[in-house]
Amino acid sequence: MPKLKKVDLEKGRRKMRTKQHANIVVHIVLLLGISLVIFPFLWMVLTSFKGNGEAVQIPPTFWPKEFKVVAYETIFESLPFVKIFLNTLISTAVTTICQLIFCAMAGYAFARIKFPGRNFIFMLLLSVLMIPGQIFIIPQYLIVQKLGLLDSIPALFLPNLFSVFGTFLLRQFYLSLPKELEEAAILDGCSQFGIFLYVMTPLVKPGLVALAIFVIKFAWNDFMWPLIVNTSPDKMTLGPGLSTLQSQFSTQYPMQMAGAVLAVIPLIIVFAIFQKQFIEGVAQSGIKQ
Repeated sequence: MPKLKKVDLEKGRRKMRTKQHANIVVHIVLLLGISLVIFPFLWMVLTSFKGNGEAVQIPPTFWPKEFKVVAYETIFESLPFVKIFLNTLISTAVTTICQLIFCAMAGYAFARIKFPGRNFIFMLLLSVLMIPGQIFIIPQYLIVQKLGLLDSIPALFLPNLFSVFGTFLLRQFYLSLPKELEEAAILDGCSQFGIFLYVMTPLVKPGLVALAIFVIKFAWNDFMWPLIVNTSPDKMTLGPGLSTLQSQFSTQYPMQMAGAVLAVIPLIIVFAIFQKQFIEGVAQSGIKQ
């Protein structure tokens, strides 16, 4: 019996050591991955504090010899940066609010309301996701042109007020809710819109937050459409605005990096505040009751 106990203890210790070694390997791999992700961000921040000569010197330097804020001062003189920042903020806010409203209503209708052709229409909508977005640029441009909205703020967000992906995401959340809630609300005399607004939608807040973060990231970083539809500097967003700092013969790297730092700060703040809800929303999007 003592021999058996010694054997069991030795096996337990071996398992413990193997588990510890595996944890060490996992943590090393994770640290390497984090380093690869953080390094470009650190390079961007540190380059924004360099001079033009130091930013392009060979061999490159990671840490600035002297921290300078010239790039941050110059970017406000070279561009109407405050106006560009406000344009991006307005476009992002309107796009996010409209997509949350329209996608929530469409997602609820496809998930909880039975009507003829529901599944066929939903599959037709999903098929749009298989078409490259660049195909829609010319038709959208012609529509905006016919409306007389070229080179204006509404032109930035008009084509992005609805999202098939957002509808699909929120539909999955509405499908995960039990039918008993809906039946109890109907017995209490609640209308269909009341059930949607007061019963079901408050229960899918993680999904709404997840969609909001996806939309904010997309709208804030949108480059192609604002570049095509608006040409005036005071009507541009951050992406096209910062691209004007690159000319045919030279590029103001410190100024570009300074603008990128200022542009990425709001996204970091949003994700830091709603990180828990975002992860919860993405994790629950595939659950179906």
